[in-house]
Order: sequence, then C-alpha cells, then structure tokens
Amino acid sequence: MKKKKITVFDIVIYTITFLLILIVGYPLVLVLSNSVSSPDMVAAGKVLLFPKGFTLEGYKAVFADKDIMTGFFNTVFYTVVQTLVSLAVTLPAGYALAKRNIPGRNFFMMIFMITMYFSGGLIPTFLQMQKYGLYNTRAAIVLLGTFSTYNCIICRSFFESIPKELEEAAEIDGCSPMRTFLQIILPLSKALIGVMVLYVAVGQWNAYMDCLIYIQDDFKQSLQVVLRRILILAQTASLAEEGGEYAAALADREALLRYSAMVVSSLPLLIVYPFLQKYFDKGVMIGSVKG
Repeated sequence: MKKKKITVFDIVIYTITFLLILIVGYPLVLVLSNSVSSPDMVAAGKVLLFPKGFTLEGYKAVFADKDIMTGFFNTVFYTVVQTLVSLAVTLPAGYALAKRNIPGRNFFMMIFMITMYFSGGLIPTFLQMQKYGLYNTRAAIVLLGTFSTYNCIICRSFFESIPKELEEAAEIDGCSPMRTFLQIILPLSKALIGVMVLYVAVGQWNAYMDCLIYIQDDFKQSLQVVLRRILILAQTASLAEEGGEYAAALADREALLRYSAMVVSSLPLLIVYPFLQKYFDKGVMIGSVKG
C-alpha cells in the first residue's frame, strides 16, 4: 500500500489544529482540575494542569448551597419553557412566511428584519415590562427571548426547500393547513427542530442580563447570576485575605466553589449536545441548496 506523502500544507494544517485544540481544551481541563483540587492550592493558583490534593469538597459545597441549586433549577425551567414557547412561535411563523401566495408576506418580513438592526432600547423595554406587570416575574424571562428573527429566517429557508408537491397531495387528501403542518411538515423537519432547540437552549442557558435587570427576588434568579455573585464574593474575599484566618478560609472556599459551580453549570449542555449533534450537522446546510 502506497503511503501518503505529507506535504507542507498538511504540516501547517495539523499545527494550526493542534494549537486550536490547546487553546480550546486547556481552559476546560484547567477548570475541571481546579474543581477537584485542594482549596488552598486553588486559591494560591498552583493548579496549572493536573489536580493537586484531590478532593470533592467543591462539589459537596455546590450541592449543599441552596442559592446554586435554586439558580440551577430556575435556569432549567427558563431554558425548557422558553425553548418550547420559541418553537411554538418561530416554526409556524417561518412556515407561514415560506408561503409565497400569502398577502403581505414581504411586508411582514421587512418588519421582522427591521427588529434585527433597530430596537426600542433597554429603558423602554424595562418600562414596558413594568407597565404590563411582568417585572420580577418568570414570564418576563421566557417572553423576552421567545422570538428571534434570525431563527425565523432559518425556518423560512428550510420550509421553502420542502417540495410543494407534498403539501398539494395533503390538500387533495383533505388536510387542512394546520394538519398539513403538524403531520406532514414537522416530521420532515427534525434537523431544523434540533438546530432551533440548540440555538435557543444554549442562548437561554448562558444568559444572565435579563435576570439581572428584570428579576429582583433571589429565588427567581438564574444560575448565571448566582455564579456572577460567587465570582464577586471570591474577588472580595481575595482582597481581604490579610484580614485574618476567616477571610483566608472564605477566599479558599469561594475559589473552589466557583470552579465546581462552573463544571456543574456546563455539564447539562455537554450531556445534551451529543444527542443533538447529528441534527446540528444536517442543519448547517439548511436552506442553502435550492432545487
């Protein structure tokens, strides 16, 4: 068997790939190593790659911390509910805009496109939330991220690529437009749904500005806001290390807690992603090829 000749181009590509893996992988390994290392080693910054003084105290502290667990379940709630509501709104909107015979199709698409570049701003949105009685409610977090024009355009492009003969055959068989959408179109849109779930869920899981601005009660805050609070406490405790043994112990605990909390907050998405990856790979080319 003839061996493949390694060219300069191959060496450059392998080198760049290796460097990218290091750039992306090292922070992940560092966070994981810090989360299972001794608190004093973590606080002193002595963990550079492998764990030092292996311990699971950080994870025990995370699961014993009521604020973190409350934030975790709030984030799960916001992510699941917003994803379902977003699919229920975005998919039908994209399907409707894919119909070229609908009156005002271009007008509504133009209105949607305008919102991608211009918005009312933070203060008008805040005042609107207060006026509608949504301030400090879970509904505010769910509704604010329900509709995305970008996602709607992706849905429209995908539905336009589905052969019209399928809908015509369903219409001949007596299917209503709603039944055609639910029983014919959606089963063929698994790749699209997978991509939408990934986009919306990841966006909401990592978001914290909406909760920071529109939620006042601590028991309604998301995990990201709680993690932000832990990071601030860790920095404050680090500055107060010279204030005594209590301050030093608090700094050690907060330093270990923040790394363990980062791992716990990232784990759900890492678990879900492999199940959606096959749909994401298919969805990359959604709407790019027209027949």
